[in-house]
Amino acid sequence: MKWIFLIIAIISEVIATSALKYSEGFSKLIPSIIVILGYGIAFYFLSLTLKSMSVGIAYALWSGIGTVLIALTAYFVFKQKLDLPSIIGLSLIVTGVIVINVFSKSITH
Repeated sequence: MKWIFLIIAIISEVIATSALKYSEGFSKLIPSIIVILGYGIAFYFLSLTLKSMSVGIAYALWSGIGTVLIALTAYFVFKQKLDLPSIIGLSLIVTGVIVINVFSKSITH
């Protein structure tokens, strides 16, 4: 279940962060509500993940995967450019997530 909880936390955080862009500094009601609910759900499910996964690894996966998904959302939805250094950096994040998942024995506490 820890992986399902972590995936829900990541997706909720990505939705909340995307809505943050639309909230225009919390001046728009619906996107602002989505932000608050999204982050609330994200932190709740991250806390459930931490019952069976070490905090350092869970946070690394949550923030790393979330960063890549937000960058892709920004590219496809908001039409923001990704230059070569950002593509290399995002590739390194993906590589780090893979290394943690494949080789780390620290996933559980």
